[in-house]
Amino acid sequence: MKKVVTFGEIMLRLAPQGYLRFSQANNFDVVYGGGESNVAVSLANYGVPVDFVTRLPKNDIGECAMMEMRKRGVGVDNIVYGGDRLGIYFLETGAVSRGSKVVYDRAHSSMSEIEPGMIDWKAVFKDVAWFHWTGITPAISQSSADACIEACKVASEMGITISTDLNYRAKLWNFGGDREAIMTELTSYCDIILGNEEDAEKHFGIKPEGLDITTQGHDVKAEAFLSVCEQMMKKFPRAKKVITTLRGSISASHNTWAGVMYDGVTMFQSPQYQITDIVDRVGGGDSFMGGLIYGLLKYPENDQNALNFAVAASCLKHTIKGDANLVTVSEVEKLMSGDSSGRVAR
Repeated sequence: MKKVVTFGEIMLRLAPQGYLRFSQANNFDVVYGGGESNVAVSLANYGVPVDFVTRLPKNDIGECAMMEMRKRGVGVDNIVYGGDRLGIYFLETGAVSRGSKVVYDRAHSSMSEIEPGMIDWKAVFKDVAWFHWTGITPAISQSSADACIEACKVASEMGITISTDLNYRAKLWNFGGDREAIMTELTSYCDIILGNEEDAEKHFGIKPEGLDITTQGHDVKAEAFLSVCEQMMKKFPRAKKVITTLRGSISASHNTWAGVMYDGVTMFQSPQYQITDIVDRVGGGDSFMGGLIYGLLKYPENDQNALNFAVAASCLKHTIKGDANLVTVSEVEKLMSGDSSGRVAR
């Protein structure tokens, strides 16, 4: 399998146990995760050689984050060290009609203070076939955005496939940068673009025709996103595929889940899953992206299989506590085959 590199920030996640509110918590569960590190963990679980590139503080907490990646089989040799702290986010897990909440504490993190020139991208990309970044990385700081642009330019020059998950985060992008200009430049290098209707509108002003995203309910129609995919491909002519996840939020505990992929000619649609008792939805999109990259590498001539693998993989992620998707290829393929019984494997 070809080698993949992901680039972004890994953070310390602190969450009250179970469904407690922040105000009820006397202690917090510790998890390490982040958009691009989660994708790397998924790929490592599927047997794909993958490196995660970031900047960590040279202290015990930074070492713990690095060790978490190493434990999951992710390459860490290209991580650089510097700065004073690891970014943190606090998660309050919602239930039923109460949504989850995230509070960020990532100002002045080591990754937010990364600068172009700190990473030798030509060395990082030696023998690499795929590079993945997300819209979270350029949202952290101007220097992080500049480093991401630097990486995309080198990857493009070296003929590497580039993918992104647009990942708009309302609580980020507060450093004063021109979000649309930065994201437009970065996305122009991408061959594979993943994003939902909010990502497309917030970053590029692209809206689905015939769909009011403020009132989308329990049954999101895939056809409504064809116009988004067409507009995205017109804006980014390098893109070979535009993909979106389709989440219907019935409650914090019950979602529908599916996806569509457009290759400029055909709109592929996945089966829809009913996720009735969500354990942890954080990282759901990352698990989709990890499954998608694997699927496109494994089934280069079968986009339908690649999409179905991504949706099934991310469906299973909703049953796993923590940021990362800790499932195997055989478990995903079992669900793809229609076996969702959850019976004990003996």
